Amino acid sequence: MHNFTGNFTTPEASTNSTAQSCWIVNRPDIFLYSIDLLFGLPTHSYVIWLIITGTGSVASEFFNLNLSFCELGSCLNCLFYIVVSCTWFPHLKTFTYLLLGLGITGRPLFQCLICVERYLAVVHPVTFLKYKPLRYRVIFCTAVWTITLGSCFFSFFIEISQNSHMQSWFFSLQFLLFFSIQLFCLVAVLRALKQSGPGERGGEREEKNHMKRRAFHLILITTASMIIIYMPFIISGICFILMQQFIKELFSFGFICYILAGFVQPVLYLRRTGKLSFLCSPPIVQ
Repeated sequence: MHNFTGNFTTPEASTNSTAQSCWIVNRPDIFLYSIDLLFGLPTHSYVIWLIITGTGSVASEFFNLNLSFCELGSCLNCLFYIVVSCTWFPHLKTFTYLLLGLGITGRPLFQCLICVERYLAVVHPVTFLKYKPLRYRVIFCTAVWTITLGSCFFSFFIEISQNSHMQSWFFSLQFLLFFSIQLFCLVAVLRALKQSGPGERGGEREEKNHMKRRAFHLILITTASMIIIYMPFIISGICFILMQQFIKELFSFGFICYILAGFVQPVLYLRRTGKLSFLCSPPIVQ
């Protein structure tokens, strides 16, 4: 995400100054990336270890597993950025360009998969059971990783070409697509909460409503975090496209939210599995 700052410059700035500004040592950026690296790396590694070695089914947490691997790649990008900023090791710039697609496309796509999974479980349980086996989840995740890889190479091309307008449109359109998917799932699950299935009795209805509420809360938190993360970037991009003006304060706020939002899904998982004693609810058996 740090690469965007160097590209959103005024037209009067020279090409050389723009290229140099991308890699000026920015202490707040380094501080935030250090937090993401120091806390994100062990947190996501712990989630991966819990899923792989846990007593539960790996299939039920397969999307979370892939999301954590994607976040580990983002942590690696933080490490490359810190090294490049502090030591000016030019060869690592290529890796920071390539790994940029993990945060732009990989994270929100895997979050969309999680939301769609909860949506199917609540609204279309028969379809959910049909695609519940691990082989289908592997197919979906393979498709997401393929799209993310394409986004990584496209982000690399945009960074090399220094095309700020293309970068803004590329980022904005992805946000609108991912947000629309999550919002659709959110509204559908909310409507399902207000309806009772035919022939349901009191205890059965209460149990199903509890499952629907869990799904609704998860989708709501994911969608809200996505709005907080990406909306400042979208507004910054639109202002740059229309007015050739970069709003640094808004972008900085979005950048802080982007770093902190990487901990939302692992915290939700650790809370759900009872690993956070101060936040935990009873572990949920899936």
